[in-house]
Amino acid sequence: MNNDKPKVSVVIVNYGRPDDTVQCIEGLRALDWPQESLEIVVVDNASPDDSVARLRGVAPGIILVESPENLGFAGGCNLGVAASTGEFVAFLNNDAIPDVHWLSAAVGVLTSHGSVACVASRVVDWEGETVDFIDAGMAFYGHGFKLHVGEPAAGRGGDEHDVLFASGAAMVIDAAVYRQVGGFDDRYFMFFEDVDLGWRLWLAGHEVRYVPTSLVRHRHHASMSGIGAWREHYLLERNALFTIYKNYDDEHLGAVLPAAMALAVRRGVALGGDDPHALDLRHGAGDDSERLSAHRQTLAATYAIDAFVEALPALVDERARVQAMRRRSDEEVLRLFRRPLQANIDAPYFRAGYDATVEAFGIGKLFSRRSRIVVATGDTIRPAMAGPAIRAWQIAAALSREHEVQLVSTTACDGVSHEDFAVKKVSDRELTELVDWCDIVVFQGFVMFEHPAIARSDKVLVVDIYDPFHLEQLEQARDLSREARRQVVQSSTDVLNQQLARGDYFTCASPKQRDFWLGQLAAVGRINPLTYDRDETLRDLVGVVPFGVSDAPPMRTRPALKGVVPGIAEDDKVILWGGGIYNWFDPLTLLRAVDKLRTRIPTVRLYFLGLKHPNPHVPEMRMAVATRALADELGLTDEHVFFNEGWVEYADRQNYLLDADVGVSTHLDHVETEFSFRTRILDYFWSSLPVVATCGDSLADLIVQHEVGITVPAEDVDALEQALFDLLSDADRRASCAANCATLIDEFRWSRVLAPMVDFCRDARRAPDLVDPEMVELMGVPVAARTRRPKFLHLRHDLRIVREHLRSGELRTIARKAAGRFQLLGKG
Repeated sequence: MNNDKPKVSVVIVNYGRPDDTVQCIEGLRALDWPQESLEIVVVDNASPDDSVARLRGVAPGIILVESPENLGFAGGCNLGVAASTGEFVAFLNNDAIPDVHWLSAAVGVLTSHGSVACVASRVVDWEGETVDFIDAGMAFYGHGFKLHVGEPAAGRGGDEHDVLFASGAAMVIDAAVYRQVGGFDDRYFMFFEDVDLGWRLWLAGHEVRYVPTSLVRHRHHASMSGIGAWREHYLLERNALFTIYKNYDDEHLGAVLPAAMALAVRRGVALGGDDPHALDLRHGAGDDSERLSAHRQTLAATYAIDAFVEALPALVDERARVQAMRRRSDEEVLRLFRRPLQANIDAPYFRAGYDATVEAFGIGKLFSRRSRIVVATGDTIRPAMAGPAIRAWQIAAALSREHEVQLVSTTACDGVSHEDFAVKKVSDRELTELVDWCDIVVFQGFVMFEHPAIARSDKVLVVDIYDPFHLEQLEQARDLSREARRQVVQSSTDVLNQQLARGDYFTCASPKQRDFWLGQLAAVGRINPLTYDRDETLRDLVGVVPFGVSDAPPMRTRPALKGVVPGIAEDDKVILWGGGIYNWFDPLTLLRAVDKLRTRIPTVRLYFLGLKHPNPHVPEMRMAVATRALADELGLTDEHVFFNEGWVEYADRQNYLLDADVGVSTHLDHVETEFSFRTRILDYFWSSLPVVATCGDSLADLIVQHEVGITVPAEDVDALEQALFDLLSDADRRASCAANCATLIDEFRWSRVLAPMVDFCRDARRAPDLVDPEMVELMGVPVAARTRRPKFLHLRHDLRIVREHLRSGELRTIARKAAGRFQLLGKG
């Protein structure tokens, strides 16, 4: 069989415990990686036992390197790399066991993403229950952190993301790049050598990417427990000073190095518990003997600084080499620190000194680019979330990697939490307070209209207009009276125009949508000399941020449809309608197609994933009622067509997707289709589910282009029935579509699609035309006031707002809002 896999050298450092190393090697033999492309290099670090003889006897086929002395982890790894020949080098602790996909997942990212040179594996404890490594943090003084260590592993660390460094316990790196940047620094012996390597990789223009599917289980032997915590403390403090001296630029180093050295001493005294005033005459002469007894923890920090001074001649040369390789500024790298101002000791004595040092050396100003961000949605945030809430959640997750983020719902929030950002439901008063607190507000839907404090603020507003809801209202409001429908559509348009007039940056779902929104922005005067001159492409004004999918592939946790839902058997052919039923969709044509198809495929089953929207303010749609009625009329209900009466939880949806054979999305032929972005189709791509969809939107074009399914004309029963038959009856074609989905979906990972918003928030600025006095004078009135304010008032919404304020006792707020409502009506 041909093998086109690149050669990977796995380096394992052994110091005693040969049984662990043998078990680790056995795990490598079970990988789904071709053994002929796998080179196992074991470095014995002068073990004091019979490790060498044991390894020679039970692990044939490995490259065994015997070190004459214990070089520590860093030196041992470098010795192993020197003996390796692979295109990629992987480092694996000898007390770890890799998952079968450990290497294939990592190398897949390294070979498909040219800028990624190193993959950080996901590391869990031996039982797979708690986190060992899913994320990296860094304090300004050089101490690295493995974030979320010891927390439950379930539900955490599921998406790919950039990290400052990979854990030395399990990582895979391009061998040429490893050698180019100098590998691990032998001077470290152990601790923070992986932090230093990751920092240097980023400085040299490479990227380190955490990949959750590259999984390892780690046993954790307490290797340092027998030689004293003070020795570990000594190495940590010394190596941290090595790291910051080599890697910071001159400006940052000038402030950070003296602060780090001062804090190292303070930390040692705090850990040692010694009297810091023992030599201070103001506190009494005390013991006048020449020698003073001190705890080894106290001495460890002092000795670490002395060791740093001793190493300076060589470090000066190493710093020059590292800085000569620099391709990124410190501003670009510091965003990856995540915890730059975290103090790693909570003792009051240390915290007092820490706070004083940070203030005295201006450390906070060096990391001031970390912003406070509010992500606000009007949708409900619960385990069962709809598209807007899912999108807001993912935005908050992406931005929280670099900023302090709070995700808020103005409707409801319960049953969810996140380790990196706060999640809560807010009242109008609470949201106003958060707007005062933050630097940036990211919002969607009617949030700014419902909470005008956002528009009145001088904060940077990021408006997520991925959903052109004024086009949806053309269809959704069709059941209202003529006048009410006209007012609903006009009010929606006015709400959007208010957003377009006030926003500093806008995100939409596709290039076609961007063209549409540019037209509306031009209509409200936002495309002008100032916005044009800042960026002639206007990408600083409008960015394309599609809906996305998880970076991690879907994993089945339970059966959901086949053999579970009464009437759907294990061998039935299941068509999945992966979301709600809205008036702009066309499930009626689908029902008629299934009615025809059941004569050719009696085992066909159609499952509607959700009927009751999780947001209580979204009413049941006319089309949902019609769908139920037609299914009953055709005799399909509970025989060939099944309805989920509720809404599937976001974290459970993959089980339904993986139980289906074909995903379907059918819609009517109208203007909403032209600018829509069917998020359910992305879930089909994500789960490698072949798709049948109505043609006419941007995702339908992708279905055809990438051969992941079949598109059909709108309201064509025969064409739809034939397309479903072709896919359900042809296993080879379904397999081909599934394989093509795997390549298509990469461009829709959340870590990729949110990049424009993440980039903007790194250097968020007000739009130039909204803050320029000459522009305001030229236009006569501020841009934000040049659009008509909505005059149609939704009674249910107003009653909800009143009820909310009454519960919180905000009578003044009620009066103010009521006065504002009458004023709006008077201006109509």
